[in-house]
Amino acid sequence: MQSENVSSADNQQERLRIEGWLVGFTDGEGAFTVSILKNSTSKNGWQVFPEFIITQGARSKDALYLFKDFFGCGNVYLNRRHNNHNEDLYRYCVRSIRDLQNVIIPFFTQTSLRSDKKKDFAIFCQVMAMIKNREHLKVSGLFKIAALAMRMNRKVRPKFLESPLTIRRASAGSEEEIVASAWRHAGIGSQGRTVQNSQKCE
Repeated sequence: MQSENVSSADNQQERLRIEGWLVGFTDGEGAFTVSILKNSTSKNGWQVFPEFIITQGARSKDALYLFKDFFGCGNVYLNRRHNNHNEDLYRYCVRSIRDLQNVIIPFFTQTSLRSDKKKDFAIFCQVMAMIKNREHLKVSGLFKIAALAMRMNRKVRPKFLESPLTIRRASAGSEEEIVASAWRHAGIGSQGRTVQNSQKCE
């Protein structure tokens, strides 16, 4: 019985060590991203595309399979773009809504990140909650998600906000409060022009 208890404790310590390594690696090399992509098959013409991503060069790609084995979901993809060392890049990606909600989010909720990725993860969770509540199927929900995506570290303006139809909707004042709020967060004026901050860094 004692040997079984020791073995169980050792297994627990090993799992905690692995979890700590996964979190630290994600702090350095991971990303929680939200894109809004055109999709002709969806009712509103757009699809919200959340992802959990870890990127590594070819020589370190084995680390990505540790993530895949631990989480039991996602896949490793070859990205032909090269980094500064002229080697192929590999990406571990989790794109399934179910896996993101049931595996990735619970793990990083329980085992907290320590870098700025923690803020991105919190926003990512907000978007995932909106998807769960099917808010992403409405134009008003897309505006909200676009505004949230702009607050993440990558700060890439979703193409949804730059589309002619979106600009026309915003200019026409449809769903006025939501539109105005989303465009302010995205740093875009009511006619679809980027708003420059007049303040200068000292």
